[in-house]
Amino acid sequence: MGTIQVTNLGKAYRQYPTRWSRLAEWLLPFTGPRHQLHWVVQDINFQVNPGEALGIIGVNGAGKSTLLKMITGTTQPNSGHIRFEGRVAALLELGMGFHHEFTGRQNVFMAGQLLGMTVEELHQLMPDIEAFAEIGEYMDQPVRTYSSGMQMRLAFSVATARRPDILIVDEALSVGDAYFQHKSFDRIREFRKLGTTLLIVSHDRQAIQTICDRAILLDKGRLKMEGAPEEVMDYFSAMIAEREQSTIRQERLADNKIRTISGTGEASIADVILLNADGKQVDVIETGTAVTLQITADVNQDIDRLVLGFMIKDRMGQAIYGINTHRINRPLTNLKAGDRVVYRYSFNANIGKGNYSVALSLSRLDSHLEKNYEWRDFALIFHVINTKKPDFVGYASLDATLDIQQEKANGVPVTS
Repeated sequence: MGTIQVTNLGKAYRQYPTRWSRLAEWLLPFTGPRHQLHWVVQDINFQVNPGEALGIIGVNGAGKSTLLKMITGTTQPNSGHIRFEGRVAALLELGMGFHHEFTGRQNVFMAGQLLGMTVEELHQLMPDIEAFAEIGEYMDQPVRTYSSGMQMRLAFSVATARRPDILIVDEALSVGDAYFQHKSFDRIREFRKLGTTLLIVSHDRQAIQTICDRAILLDKGRLKMEGAPEEVMDYFSAMIAEREQSTIRQERLADNKIRTISGTGEASIADVILLNADGKQVDVIETGTAVTLQITADVNQDIDRLVLGFMIKDRMGQAIYGINTHRINRPLTNLKAGDRVVYRYSFNANIGKGNYSVALSLSRLDSHLEKNYEWRDFALIFHVINTKKPDFVGYASLDATLDIQQEKANGVPVTS
């Protein structure tokens, strides 16, 4: 089983004021250093237990890739240490270790041996690698003729040709077609079930929340937050949206979930309730019934444009449905401080049984990243039961109808 322990890890690069300073430091070492250290990763501590999946998120330049390179040994840290147990397979930079003049097959043997596989093993695994990569005759063509998606297919196929104890994946999986991304994540999930420890960097909220047990957020090279994937992703979304005097705060709810609220406060959510067809407030509804989501918003400062949106999320934090007043051409304009607006979104709850939450957004345009007045996760939690429809699987109630045409051996059709 694979374990990873990272203790006080740091990585710094030397910065010289001029191009001659580096030479002077080398020629005149007794005069003292002429550089400053720029820390890209500093004081990172975490542990990944056997069979656990840890997601690493953060904006570009936060230190995610540098952290993975130190863990895999391709970059040496300036401070701290890393300890891991088990066989490691890493998929970092696209095509890392590939020689562009060699064929895909030749690169399989080179990359596979770097991962600790023998030539005999690679001969045995080659049919599976070819089948999974699905690049056909390009397997015997130089890698320089490959698209970035084909390189990713081959690199992932080699790295996962045998199940590792620890699998480390950077953003490389964001390259390529949707079909192979689904195929790759299916293999990752299969490895997880068999006990592989996973370390994954991704901006894909769905990937982090469905695959990972925990997530850490890196910000400016430091560990900003660690916790449940949904809570960390909510905080990350709020952090990205933070503009001007926006603030981020978190509240712990009665069910122990953490609600993230961010925004400038120029407009704010005063109340949110779910109403049934009779206009009564409810928190349990039947699949397919008509409901109204009623949101009351207060305008705290004069604003020229206000858009309200809501998103229904499942218990894993995955978006089920979302819409806002910008997309349906119903924004409000020229609002004054002290105004109050009541929005009522009505719809049929054609979703499966389970627990759901509602996230709300008050913004200026379509995205809360442009001007975020308030973003509120877990603004409302409700439950869906199904006692009247056939018991179906999934979140979408499509009310599929069925027609069956049967033909007996004597050729007489029977319709049921």
